[in-house]
Amino acid sequence: MGSDRTGLRIGLTGGIGSGKSTIAALLVGRGGVLVDTDAIARALTAPGGAAVPALLAQFGPDCIDSEDGGLARAWMRNKAFSDPAVRLRLEAVLHPLIRDETEKLASAASAAACVVFDVPLLVESGRWRDRVDRVLAVDCPEEVQIERVVRRSQWTPDEVRRVMAQQAPRRLRRAAADAVIDNRRDTLDALQAAVDALWRHWIDER
Repeated sequence: MGSDRTGLRIGLTGGIGSGKSTIAALLVGRGGVLVDTDAIARALTAPGGAAVPALLAQFGPDCIDSEDGGLARAWMRNKAFSDPAVRLRLEAVLHPLIRDETEKLASAASAAACVVFDVPLLVESGRWRDRVDRVLAVDCPEEVQIERVVRRSQWTPDEVRRVMAQQAPRRLRRAAADAVIDNRRDTLDALQAAVDALWRHWIDER
């Protein structure tokens, strides 16, 4: 799809701690425009965010941080990870708003060489594949994911595993991707070389 668009639409995905943000930054450095769905979700649920009234109506006052009026993230994370029905209700509120914002940002960047949609749950959602031209997965072993997230966030390994359990297995992400970047070693030079090669193949030779 996307032959009538100026820029290639790339769906970037990977499990927590895989290094998606690093790959996104390298693609932006080559001339891509980033549309970060996590950043959009954070803005929607921040104090004064567009999703806050609907979240309050759906989940009640416990879901709102009494200090600043934004989403009580730890409360919601615990509820959503422990109860699939809560997660589905949360997604029903957020996903339409995220979709509208991503398309608005992508339209504004239509002259760019590519638009990079950073979507952690691209494979899981089932709705993103038809919205992008290529899927790029960033991959590394699960033990590497856990170690990185614990180091950067002070989460416990069990907390990281709970998040990973809500994400697609590595084999499914890899199977759904048009290209996979292995980031087990977290070496910037190797990642830059991989992005350069992909850019030549997907953008320069397009």
